[in-house]
Amino acid sequence: MSDYQLIVIGAGPGGYTAALEAARLGLHTAVVERREVGGTCLNRGCIPTKTLLHASQVYRDAVDGSPAGVHAGDITFNLGEMFAYKRAVSEKLRGGIHALLKGAKVDLLEGAARIDAPGRVTVAGPEGDTVYTADRILAATGSVPVRPPIPGLDLPGVMTSDELLEGSDSLYESLVIMGGGVIGVEFATFYANLGCRVTLIEGMDRLLPTMDRELGQNLGQILKKQGVEVLTSAMVRRVEQTPEGLTVHVDQKGKEKAVSGEKVLCAIGRRPCWDGLFAPELVPETRGRSLLVDEDFRTSIPGVYAIGDVSAVIQLAHVAAAQGIACVNRMCGRQSATDLNVVPSCIYSSPEIAVVGLTEAEAKEQGINAVSGKCTMFGNARTVIEDPGRCFMKLVADRDTGRLIGAQLMCQHASDIISQLSAALVNGLTVGQLLSVMRPHPSFEEAMTEALERLAEKL
Repeated sequence: MSDYQLIVIGAGPGGYTAALEAARLGLHTAVVERREVGGTCLNRGCIPTKTLLHASQVYRDAVDGSPAGVHAGDITFNLGEMFAYKRAVSEKLRGGIHALLKGAKVDLLEGAARIDAPGRVTVAGPEGDTVYTADRILAATGSVPVRPPIPGLDLPGVMTSDELLEGSDSLYESLVIMGGGVIGVEFATFYANLGCRVTLIEGMDRLLPTMDRELGQNLGQILKKQGVEVLTSAMVRRVEQTPEGLTVHVDQKGKEKAVSGEKVLCAIGRRPCWDGLFAPELVPETRGRSLLVDEDFRTSIPGVYAIGDVSAVIQLAHVAAAQGIACVNRMCGRQSATDLNVVPSCIYSSPEIAVVGLTEAEAKEQGINAVSGKCTMFGNARTVIEDPGRCFMKLVADRDTGRLIGAQLMCQHASDIISQLSAALVNGLTVGQLLSVMRPHPSFEEAMTEALERLAEKL
C-alpha cells in the first residue's frame, strides 16, 4: 500500500487548492513545499503587489485630496512600514492556509521534492531525504522570473520582481522597468504613486501588447500623467554601470536612446519552474518550456499530473486553482463545475483593467462576425466623483447569434465587475438578456448598460 493516494508538489494556489479538494473527496493526501505555503502568488506576486499598490494609493489619494476638500497637511510615508504591512498580510494569509490544510488532515511535507519514478517521491527535508510512495503525483511547481541574455542584467541593482518585493527602507530616486506587461505596469504604478522617477520600457508598440489595443494606449497616457516616462517600440540592448547608477541602452525605432535609474527591474515574463523535479532517467514531454499535459492534466509519465504555471498556457493564480480542482475531480471520475475556457484577467493599475473572452480583432481573425459597443465613462457619475482618468467599457458580441463573446474594461473596480461578464460568457447570454438587468445608480456598472445599448444598435 502506498503512503498516500495523492502527493501534491507545490503549495501555491493550484497545489494547496488541489490538496484540499482531494481531501474533501476522501483521498489521503500530502503536499510538499520547499519554501512558504501560498507559492509565488501569496509571497512574491499577486498579494504582495496588491498590498503595496493599496498602500501607495492611500498615500496618493491623501496627497491629491484637495479637489474633494481634503487638506491633510504634510503627508509622509514610510516605505519600510509599507513593506512590513505587505509581509503581515502575507503572513496572515499563510496562517489561514496552514489552518485549512491541518483541518482537512492534509500532511504538509517541508522540503524539495524529486519524482524518482512513477509513484515515488523523495523529499529533501531539514532532517535529510525521505522517500514517499503515492498512487498519483501532481506537480504544481509554478514559475520563476525570466532573465534574458542581455548584457548587463547580472549587474548589482538589476532585479526581478522577486528581489524587488524583498523591500527597501528608502525609496529609490529612479527606477527603470523593462517590460510593459502586467508586472511592469503594476510596479510602475506603485513607485510613481510614491514620487519615484519611473521609466517603463516595452518592446512592442504599446503597453499590454497581448490585450485590446485601446487598453494599452489609454494606460500609457494615464501613466504619463502620473509622471511615468513610457518608451514603446524600444528594445533593450544592454545595461551598464555608471557613477550615477545604471544606464539602460535601448533601440527605439532604429535610434539609440539611453535611460538611467538607480535600480533596474527586469519584468519581461516568467518561465515554468520544474528544475530538479524529475530524476535524470525521467524525461517528461514538453511544449516549449512547459510540461505537456492532456485534457485530464496527465503528463507523459504514468501517474504524474501537472497544473498551473508549470504546464498552463495562461499563468494566473485563479487558473491554477481552477485546474487543481478540475484535475483532482477527474482523477476521481468526476467533473468540476468551473468552465476552464473562460478566463478573466486583471491588472491592478489606476484605474483597474479587466478582460475576458475575445477582443473584436481576435474574433474577426477567427472568422466570427463580431461587433463591439463602447461606453466612454466621462458622464458616469461614480467615475466623475472619483476621477481616476480615462475610463471605458467595451463589449464584443457575435452579430449572428447576439451572444456576448468578450469584454474589455478600464475603470474603477473592474476586477470585481468582470465576473458578471465572465458568467455571461460561460452561460452564452445574449446582449438582449444582459440588457434586461436593472443596474443601480450611481454605479460604475451603469456603463455596462450603455455599452450594451451601443452594441444592440449594431446587431
